[in-house]
Amino acid sequence: MEKVKAKKHLGQHFLKDESIAKAIADTLNLEGYQNVLEIGPGMGVLTKYLLEKPVTTYVIEIDQESVAYLGANYPKLEGKILAEDFLKFDLNKIFTGNQLAIIGNFPYNISTQIVFRALEFRNQIPEFAGMFQKEVAQRICEKKGTKAYGILSVLVQAFYDAEYLFTVNEAVFIPPPKVKSGVLRLRRKENYHLPCSEKLFFTVVKTAFQQRRKTLRNSLKTLNLPDSIREDDVFNLRPEQLSVEQFIALTQTIEAHAI
Repeated sequence: MEKVKAKKHLGQHFLKDESIAKAIADTLNLEGYQNVLEIGPGMGVLTKYLLEKPVTTYVIEIDQESVAYLGANYPKLEGKILAEDFLKFDLNKIFTGNQLAIIGNFPYNISTQIVFRALEFRNQIPEFAGMFQKEVAQRICEKKGTKAYGILSVLVQAFYDAEYLFTVNEAVFIPPPKVKSGVLRLRRKENYHLPCSEKLFFTVVKTAFQQRRKTLRNSLKTLNLPDSIREDDVFNLRPEQLSVEQFIALTQTIEAHAI
């Protein structure tokens, strides 16, 4: 069948550089899991290299035209093409608690939502790799003390080691995006269970950064913390000044006073 036309409303930009596709596929270390799920495969430029790996490759694609193209051109994907929206899909319908890697040339308009959704399944995802808008990829991997450091940085790095791998030029896509792209890799930490309430940790981080220009003493007011806690020196800091470890310690302190 004919090639798939990129659809603007789906944020599609099809990668045409085979060497970059192979490089993205090669970021996976393939340890500790037997399944890989590619999000938004389009016409399969990355998929073909995943199918060469000693793992079982699944793809999830919301675009029905792409689904038809993949079915017609990649017989190895028979029974493994999920015509679903990843943001709404329950991974356990297919993987039933098993470990899997996530990979993709992610649609930029929903890329951060994809990361947050993957974090919900962090117990099953030891590895996550792929291409984002460069600024988003850098934000995910950013360390404390910069404007780019924020909610996404802290929540991802609490559970994963994040590594920015390389930058990709606009010209290697059809149609070319207006921004450069960046490829990153996330590898789940050996001990990725936090020594505090993970639900409270998410709440503290998100609440702090919602008013990032304010000190924690002011930005965390909505949590109704007792005055005795808010006298701690850490509350004189703004959220971007705290490392992931300091956010965990802060959550532990808040949790202890809530008992």
